Amino acid sequence: MNTVKEYLVHQLGMKVCADECCAQIADLMVNPECFEEYEGPALKQEAKEVCSLLNRAELCTKVQKILVELLNQEVQAIPFESTPLKSISLEQSIKNQYRFVDILHRHFDGYEALEAGDYGCVLGLGRPRRTAKAEKVIAEYFHAEDCILLRGAGTGAIRAILFAAVERGTKVLVHDASMYVTTQISMEGLGAEIIKADFNDLTKVEEALKNGVDMVYIQRTRQAMTDHYDTIELIEFVRDITPDVKIVVDENYAVFKVEQLGCEAGADLSTFSCFKVMGIPGVGCVVGKKKYIDKLREHNYSGGGQVQGPEASEILRSLVNVHALLGTQNLAVEEIAQRLNANEIHHVRKAVKANIEERILLVQLDLPIAKQVMEHAAKMGALPYPVGSESRFEVHTMFYRVSRTMMEKDPVFANYVIRINPMRAGADTVLRILDESIKTVLNER
Repeated sequence: MNTVKEYLVHQLGMKVCADECCAQIADLMVNPECFEEYEGPALKQEAKEVCSLLNRAELCTKVQKILVELLNQEVQAIPFESTPLKSISLEQSIKNQYRFVDILHRHFDGYEALEAGDYGCVLGLGRPRRTAKAEKVIAEYFHAEDCILLRGAGTGAIRAILFAAVERGTKVLVHDASMYVTTQISMEGLGAEIIKADFNDLTKVEEALKNGVDMVYIQRTRQAMTDHYDTIELIEFVRDITPDVKIVVDENYAVFKVEQLGCEAGADLSTFSCFKVMGIPGVGCVVGKKKYIDKLREHNYSGGGQVQGPEASEILRSLVNVHALLGTQNLAVEEIAQRLNANEIHHVRKAVKANIEERILLVQLDLPIAKQVMEHAAKMGALPYPVGSESRFEVHTMFYRVSRTMMEKDPVFANYVIRINPMRAGADTVLRILDESIKTVLNER
């Protein structure tokens, strides 16, 4: 039975109810007539696996019923709540678009606006003229001293910042939750001393700051469902206690969705991937204090490392178009959540709005059939995995597994929760695909 328990824990994420499940299966093997059978798609393959471990294939449908009932009991005991970032309205998104375009008018005359842009390291700039102008536009829009466009998307931008600001032994304070893998690799590779504190609890942050840190690194979007800290409030709190500490904010998935970037509220630098805001692949953006961005430019001396003029022009066009798209996407998220929680679709237990990582819905089913539903949703046009996410290549809605962070904390969610991003789709499309996929799975025998 130890082998069965290992399977329940590692393959089904059953922690609390694993012992009870083993006990019921042991009773089943002795008194099979006392247990009912289960006819349905939920955990059919998993029941076969357990029965193969027991060498009792004839008990499959009864084992299946035990698994479904106890896994359902376990998932209902886990809090399913989220505190999403406060998103700006569609009306505000439109105003922001108009302001961005107004800034473009102030930096480019009509002839330049119709040009693609130049190439090469212009003397005195070290980069194309169009790239330099694009950086000025972005800096002005975000009320920042300066901006730099860098190769390597968000990861490349973060690594560039760390190379410029972190030395071996540098104490970097981060939130006590799973970090992006690439960020963690970068910090560890540079020999930083990573100090963790729960950013949801400012007393923990204060304690860490008073023990001495050199940098505070903040991820804007949620790393765990229980996260509720306000980045702007956190920056102001850190500045009051340690005015000179470096503050860097990873703004990925939050840009143009929230009222302010961290650099607009006192952080030294904010960074994001242009790919996450409909830009071309492979370009990252850093905005903030000029003294740090000057250092990034020194490090980015190579001609092959420059973002060329036509690429910078394409990024500017993307930053114009993304405002309205994100605004309409947020409307779809709101409507889908409201309709699902009004019980419009059978077998949906609850839907919560979240920012893990992008603006999404986490939809919990009342049966462990999430994986099968996602498979059928893909056949109906839903994206089975992200590209950016929220990149220019993602038009269809996405039905995907929960994040790695959620999987680590509550692996049982893998069978119950679907991460839905409407992308450019409306609520009717998303709900139709979800409803028909659930019905198709339940009709399979």
